[in-house]
Amino acid sequence: MEEAVGRQKIITNETGGFKMTAYDVFPGIRLIYKSASLSRCRLETEKNENIYVIDHCRKGRIEYVSRNEVYYLSAGDLSTNRRDDMEPEQYFPQNHYEGVTIEIDLGNAPECLSCFLDDVDVRPENVIRKYCGEDDCFIARSDHSIEHIFSELYSVPESIRQGYYKVKILELLLFLSGMDRQSEQDERKSFSKSQVGLAKAMCDYLTENMDTRVTLDELTDVFHMSGTQLKNIFKGVYGISIYSYIRARKMRSAAKMLRSTDETVLEIAGRYGYENGSKFAKAFRDTIGMSPREFRETSEDVAEGILGS
Repeated sequence: MEEAVGRQKIITNETGGFKMTAYDVFPGIRLIYKSASLSRCRLETEKNENIYVIDHCRKGRIEYVSRNEVYYLSAGDLSTNRRDDMEPEQYFPQNHYEGVTIEIDLGNAPECLSCFLDDVDVRPENVIRKYCGEDDCFIARSDHSIEHIFSELYSVPESIRQGYYKVKILELLLFLSGMDRQSEQDERKSFSKSQVGLAKAMCDYLTENMDTRVTLDELTDVFHMSGTQLKNIFKGVYGISIYSYIRARKMRSAAKMLRSTDETVLEIAGRYGYENGSKFAKAFRDTIGMSPREFRETSEDVAEGILGS
């Protein structure tokens, strides 16, 4: 049996790390696992107008900029796009991401992938034209059908990977061939670059003022926009409310302090605006999944897994 051999690429910068592992499945068709624990990175790719990508987000959130429109994928979402239409700068609003990409080079991919199966007609070019012919980007939001196809890709035994990847890509392309494109794309909401810029400016402001309690009234004064508009734009980009984002960032930052300093839990709680230790402990448990003391005592591997997830 042919063994699947993956080619790994790791990108690191001041915001964290990004790992990609690519497998050649068919001629001209690659499957790439992606895992990010950073806020942004730049992916330099060779220009090729024949390459299209199908992306599935398993965890976290990823931003795509395509022809001046900005889209976001959350857990369970699927998108199709032409690679040349996507900007090389990758942004991860929640500072983590896990997913897979199927990359199809129509110049090298077989015309038909399933000619040995009488009842299966899977032609990559037909699928690509269906989903990338009219719009810059197609997005299907999470549902049980998409989850069924992709869930098994994240836990494939090494001994059967090569054959299994072929079967799953055939299944995915057959599924897309029969899917009603219009009915699936009801929530293809995009944002302008100015809206995204505003959300990121709010994020920077919140990060810079992590040790204080930033109110919505303060944000409206700083950014000269109504509270409702600010809340809607921020949630559209980051996938969570302003309050949830602030709490998550504070707790993850507090978690790093628990591992790297000898300060007491109450001292760390005070640094993030919590005068009440029990309220801090509840917020910490809701975000991290365990109490501050339990997190401080856990192993390095477990801590890294939590903070990188």
